[in-house]
Amino acid sequence: MLFKSSPCEYLVVGLGNPGSQYEATRHNVGFRAVDALAKEAGVKIDRAKFQALTAQATVGGVRVLLMKPQTYMNLSGVAVKQAADFYKVPPERVLVLFDDIDLDVGRLRIRRNGSAGGHNGIKSIISSLGSQEFPRIKIGVGAKPHPDYDLADWVLSRFTLAEQKLLDPAIEHAAEAVPVIFTQGIERASSQFNRK
Repeated sequence: MLFKSSPCEYLVVGLGNPGSQYEATRHNVGFRAVDALAKEAGVKIDRAKFQALTAQATVGGVRVLLMKPQTYMNLSGVAVKQAADFYKVPPERVLVLFDDIDLDVGRLRIRRNGSAGGHNGIKSIISSLGSQEFPRIKIGVGAKPHPDYDLADWVLSRFTLAEQKLLDPAIEHAAEAVPVIFTQGIERASSQFNRK
């Protein structure tokens, strides 16, 4: 099927780094959440397009392009902009799922927009789209164990077994939040999924 034949109303972008060595790291929970969404939608994110692995799907009655940029985290915006330009999707309809070290493991925060908050993937998307007016689902991966701990080492570290038990339901909840955002709006999704 040609990409042009099914216009996409939304881009749903999971952030992470390509390569098996990064699969289980904190930085890759965005990939994992989008994979969970794809499984629910009955598709596989395996078509190479826009410097990303992609899949078209219907989520909550909305035609979307699921994306896992393969540019490495710091250049995520390059892939997102290519797809957004192709489908003429405005920033307000680019939903990004990603890791957040300011949230405890297993907590979610859904936001309509906002700054990068020090996240290089979000920084790249803001720069590429020329806007921070895109919705996002933040997935908590926990703070550095102490202030001197290297940030890059932390986000590329793996979860403990105890953390994984908290993370698994959060991944599922992040995927479940996407159709709620489409059908009922950001506020409703926030009140339902932002864990206190």
